[in-house]
Amino acid sequence: MAKKYSDDLKLTVVREYQEGKLGIRPLAKKHGIRSKSVVERWIKVYERFGAEGLTSKKKTYSVQFRLDVLSFMKRTGFSETETALHFGITEPTIIGKWKKAILEGKDEGLNIHKGRPPMSKNKKKDKEMTYEQKLERENELLRLEVEYLKKLRAFQMDPKGYLEKHKQQFHSNSKKSSD
Repeated sequence: MAKKYSDDLKLTVVREYQEGKLGIRPLAKKHGIRSKSVVERWIKVYERFGAEGLTSKKKTYSVQFRLDVLSFMKRTGFSETETALHFGITEPTIIGKWKKAILEGKDEGLNIHKGRPPMSKNKKKDKEMTYEQKLERENELLRLEVEYLKKLRAFQMDPKGYLEKHKQQFHSNSKKSSD
C-alpha cells in the first residue's frame, strides 16, 4: 500500500528543493521518502498548480473523463505524471489505479466509489416500475451509451480539437455561473 505523506511535508520538501541546497535524492533520503520519483512528482505538481496542488483533497472524475485520460495516455505514450499535468489532475498516481482496473478487466472498477454505498430508496421504486417504465429507462440508458461512444470516437479521431472544443465550453460555462 502506498505511504501517505502530509501536505506540510510535501510543501517543505518542494521548498527545500527550490532553495537549491539539496538535490532530489538527498531530500528524499533526509525526509524518509521511499523514492526520488515521489519528490519529482511533487515538484512538477507544485510548479503547475502551486501549493494547492499538493494538498490532499478528494476529487471525483467521471467515467468518461477517466477513459479519455487513459486513451490519451496510451495514444501519446505520456507518463502518468505528464498525462496528469496535461489534464489538470493533481494526483498522478490515480491514473495508475484507473489503468490497473482496466487491465484486470474491471471496467466497472472505474466507477466504484470507496466506502459504504448510500442507502437507496430506489430499490422499492424499481420493483414498482411498470413494464413500460422499465423500457423507457432502458432506452434512456442506451441513448446515453450511444452518446458516450460518439464522444469517445470524436476524441480518438481528433484529441486536440476535441479537448479545445470542450475547454472552450467549460470556460464559457464558468463565466456564465459567475455573472
